[in-house]
Amino acid sequence: MKDAVKKWLVNNEKRNVVLVALSAVALILSLSGLLGRALPFDIAWVAILLCGIPIVAGSITALVKERDIKADVLVSIALIASIGIKAYFAAGEVALIMAIGTLLEDATARKARKGIQKLINLTPKTARVKRNGGEEIIPAGDVEIGDVLVVLAGETIAVDGIVLAGQTSIDQSAMTGESIPVDKTIGDEIISGTVNQFGTFEMRAAKAGSDSSLQRMIRIAEDADANKAPIVKLADRWAAWLVVVALGSAGLTWLITGESIRAVTVLVVFCPCAFILATPTAVMAGIGNATRFGILVRSGDALQRFSQINCMAFDKTGTLTYGKPDVIGVESCNAAFPADKVLELAALVEQRSEHPLGKSILAYYLKRGGQPQEIQNFVLATGMGVAAKADGRRILVGKADYLEREGIQLPDSARQMTDRYVKKGATVIYVCVDERFAGMIALADVLRETAKVMIAELKSVGVRPVLLTGDNEVTANYIASQVGIEDVAFNMLPEGKMNVIREYADKGHRICMVGDGINDALALKTAYAGIAMGGVGSDIAVEAADAVLVSDHIERVPYLFQMAKKSMRRINFNITVAMIWNCIAVILSSIGVLNPVTAALVHNVGSVFVVTSSALLITSREN
Repeated sequence: MKDAVKKWLVNNEKRNVVLVALSAVALILSLSGLLGRALPFDIAWVAILLCGIPIVAGSITALVKERDIKADVLVSIALIASIGIKAYFAAGEVALIMAIGTLLEDATARKARKGIQKLINLTPKTARVKRNGGEEIIPAGDVEIGDVLVVLAGETIAVDGIVLAGQTSIDQSAMTGESIPVDKTIGDEIISGTVNQFGTFEMRAAKAGSDSSLQRMIRIAEDADANKAPIVKLADRWAAWLVVVALGSAGLTWLITGESIRAVTVLVVFCPCAFILATPTAVMAGIGNATRFGILVRSGDALQRFSQINCMAFDKTGTLTYGKPDVIGVESCNAAFPADKVLELAALVEQRSEHPLGKSILAYYLKRGGQPQEIQNFVLATGMGVAAKADGRRILVGKADYLEREGIQLPDSARQMTDRYVKKGATVIYVCVDERFAGMIALADVLRETAKVMIAELKSVGVRPVLLTGDNEVTANYIASQVGIEDVAFNMLPEGKMNVIREYADKGHRICMVGDGINDALALKTAYAGIAMGGVGSDIAVEAADAVLVSDHIERVPYLFQMAKKSMRRINFNITVAMIWNCIAVILSSIGVLNPVTAALVHNVGSVFVVTSSALLITSREN
């Protein structure tokens, strides 16, 4: 059914373009008189029927059913009056300009909601539950509080709960944005939507399947999307006054001159076509310009909201940082093993590891020219570390708990270096060789080179930066200090980020959220405007956002705001010029200088000016 509706909308759109094209050709033929007497009617009727009837029908519907006076009402009056005095070209021209305006607005506003469905698709369909002395596969929604679940490696966790047996590492990036997997053991909390990376463990459900963190996230996202109302068109907002003034002017002209043709001419030039074109043409040009700089803006409504931003909330992982751990330091704590040897031995053992930290260590070693070697007796201690024989030695690589379990104590020098790296938001991995402590490797999510300059630019134009992250306090504060952000919120789950966004909004801030993960989708939808990182970002974050940075060039954010403001200024300029032009045309019509045909042409000049003025935005360059 959804595919059929989508196909109908696409076909309907193409059909409208064809109708507008046919109407334009008909008006050109009518004005030129090429067909002469070949037809028993004025060919301008083609434009009147194809473009005019939908306008008249829509305005009548709005008046009768909604009791709402829109700009279409004034256009309909002018159209019918023109037909009444047989000024068919004028009637067709007004209808065509309005139809073109509608097409432009549809082109800037058309975006289907796909993010919610992708969140739903992320939800596990089944869960493995221990019942009646065995294991049963049941629908995830049927899991009840207290059920014991068995989770295998690679599976997405269906419900929130507590680990009962086993140890593992959990990829929480989808829900918290943390780039490094979190080790879990007996008694630790697990949230739905996260992924079990290693081994099998058992957990007890703390919430029913229908009330899990992921399901709650879906419901909140739907509510946030419904509460984001579209912008009301300026012309429609002023429509009631325009109708009164237009009818008053036309009536006064008729009373003074006694000529109905002048009154109709006044109605033709009073049609707010240029006024209506002012917004969609400038919006399309502004969006087109942003696209040239790798920024995809979804709609005119979004562009206007970007022009009003005064507060900016950033996710950390994948936004201010690159979103993947990298080696930031290798330290030797034993003269027999220099730093290069510590790295080499750790990388050799990590050759068979599937842990992201292990892969990062190996990648760093290979990038520096290292060569892989054969290892023997590889052992994985889930959630703690790995061990193997390499280069004739037994090597252990892992957490401090792993070393202590093997009877190896950390020297004081290693503890001091660990504290130094932890304050930088790093994770530290220790290396032991033949039961001797050799050294350590520090890994962290690396800050983007352009992040600090971008934050400074935002501050210079009065935009307040905020950091919202699922990382711990130490990591969050370190990253914030590096880029110059004072306001920091850490240990944030998706709902927590959304609540912080609402708090800023309640204080009067027009806040924009920048994020890349599924965990940012709620904040992106709740914020006054949202920007997703298109390169590293999840599909759900991209669909939830109002704009997408295609190549993750976060330094383009200030330019987006600059272009949005420039587009709004151009809209106001276009509207002002269109109103002045219409006023001059009304005066010329009322004194008889213009007739319906010349009035339609003058009316067209105003529309062409607006379109040309807007088109200049496309070639605008970054300051």
